[in-house]
Amino acid sequence: MLDFRMDTFLTVCRYMNFTKAAEILSITQPGVSQHIHYLETCYGAKLFKYDKKKMRLTDAGDILYKTAVRMKHDELYLKESITDFDTRKKRLVFGATLTIGEFVIGEHLKDYLAAYPDAQVKMLIGNTSELLASLRLGEIDFALVEGNFSKNEYDHLIYSKERYIPVCGKDYSFQSEPNKLEDLLTHRIIVRETGSGTREILEKNLEYRNLVIEDFKYVVEVGGMNAIKSLVEYNCGITFLYEAVVKKELKSGTLRELKLEDFEVTHDFAFIWNHGSLFSDHYQKLFKLLKG
Repeated sequence: MLDFRMDTFLTVCRYMNFTKAAEILSITQPGVSQHIHYLETCYGAKLFKYDKKKMRLTDAGDILYKTAVRMKHDELYLKESITDFDTRKKRLVFGATLTIGEFVIGEHLKDYLAAYPDAQVKMLIGNTSELLASLRLGEIDFALVEGNFSKNEYDHLIYSKERYIPVCGKDYSFQSEPNKLEDLLTHRIIVRETGSGTREILEKNLEYRNLVIEDFKYVVEVGGMNAIKSLVEYNCGITFLYEAVVKKELKSGTLRELKLEDFEVTHDFAFIWNHGSLFSDHYQKLFKLLKG
């Protein structure tokens, strides 16, 4: 069982404010200070510092935070497993990025539901940074992400390797069929919002070629994946998406892949959980079941 003062520390870390932490925990601010002082004495290091009046973790505080989050999550998981083992086996609480949640995990999740037909499933959709925060706070057990993450903070397995391709509507008009990426720069590109994994991989691959999204003649930014596909089907422009996202449209012929000789991109989707978790074996079993 974690020391109750560790809960105080985690709450301070979440809000970076002693007064707010005291309010959330229903204790006095001097009480919060005493708890933090106890931990600093116990570990022999300062846990917080101020940088231009903004509260931040020290290096020692950051190490304690990452460890405490994992311990807190494992403690909650352990308690549930002991008190209600059968129910815990049939409960799935995880996160997924939009692409994976809407277009990839569904066909694999059916295998889990077939094995546990009365399972309780909760899937949180968010971008990679949001899911990492939820994972650190113990709000989810694991996540399926397409964005970058620290290999030192999270254990991971490669869930799948996905092709990332340029597509257009079946009747989209080109003066001449494009062969290279630069041939598309005179066209309108329809992209996800900044921070999304789908946009991040495009920006990264453009950067390799000393290009940015703004080098396209026109840029349209749309938050929804289905809205992007609809606009492209209406021949409003071209886009770049994971092949899994447009699999049905490519098969039906409403969209077509643009075959570029200088753009062959694949990207890993990762299954991740907090590094060093006591339940790593369990997550690896779930990985196999959800991978199909």
